[in-house]
Amino acid sequence: MKGIRRLAQHLNISIGTVSRALNGKPDVNEDTRRRVLAAAVELGYMPNQAGRALRRGSTSVIGLMIETSPETAANSDNFVVGLMDGLQSVLARHELDLIVLPCSSDEDPGNYLQRIVGRRLVDGMILTSTQHRDTRVDFLARSKIPFISLGRSDAGDTHPWIDLDFEGVANRAVDRLVTQSHHRIAITIPPTDINLGYVFLDAYKAALERHGLPFDPELVIRAKTSEQGGYLAADQMLNMPERPTAVMLIYELMAIGFYRRLSEASLQAGTDIAVVGFRESPQSRFLSPTLTCFRLSLRDLGIAVAESLLATMPEYQAQYPLGEVHMIWPMELVEGESDALPTAAPT
Repeated sequence: MKGIRRLAQHLNISIGTVSRALNGKPDVNEDTRRRVLAAAVELGYMPNQAGRALRRGSTSVIGLMIETSPETAANSDNFVVGLMDGLQSVLARHELDLIVLPCSSDEDPGNYLQRIVGRRLVDGMILTSTQHRDTRVDFLARSKIPFISLGRSDAGDTHPWIDLDFEGVANRAVDRLVTQSHHRIAITIPPTDINLGYVFLDAYKAALERHGLPFDPELVIRAKTSEQGGYLAADQMLNMPERPTAVMLIYELMAIGFYRRLSEASLQAGTDIAVVGFRESPQSRFLSPTLTCFRLSLRDLGIAVAESLLATMPEYQAQYPLGEVHMIWPMELVEGESDALPTAAPT
């Protein structure tokens, strides 16, 4: 209060007017507001944001929870950065700030989230890396914290979510490979309980069945979602007694490691083994032969996630009358040279 009193004395206006100007209240003359803000800068006044948030009962902050690991630290993936650009473009319209909440792989995500919520750091949450059975969803629902998950869980449509079209990717990839005479098609999925692995695997099985092809568990390769994971997945494929003629990768950067292992074996994607990648990334554009993969706008996805979250918050529902969003985000096929017709039986 001493800082506000000093500002009021300096400008010869009431403390209440200064307070309303600093808090962006609409009943303050615009010229007065500018004078107050200029004087605050001149006198070095910094409002106590934590105290103001406590009095308002809100923080004007949205949290983006991500999980970190040695793999994510070592791989320069642009997914989260691209997503944040779209998120903040929406949140900035409402003077909301976005903070990234990194949960280490050494800590239980549920415990981490409970600590964040207990400290009242955010008004809303965006969850990523959604698990098949995700306790965070149940906790946030009980806590009445507005949230949306980027990814589904086995909780189904009991909360708002947006997920990538893993089913569409698996179906189009299998269709494309079968059309090109591939009948022994491998797939990579994460070794963790992340739900996208379940969705991708189920869609792969259904696509094989639709084409009358048997499901072979040996063709399901569990590998870390990293360049090293792609390298080890290729190594495992090359050592199979009956090598697959094609593979579908679940993560964009895996293709880099996969190509490297093939090169070490004097093999090439598109000639010896067909490769279909997942999301197009800046790195994948430099692969040779060009990678067949799928494209999406991360910025547009971030915009949709932010608007869908605001649709769950009472103060913004009039501006975003979307209801509870359950959305599959489309992905566009980018045709490359990495999944050509097999030229000979594998050895």
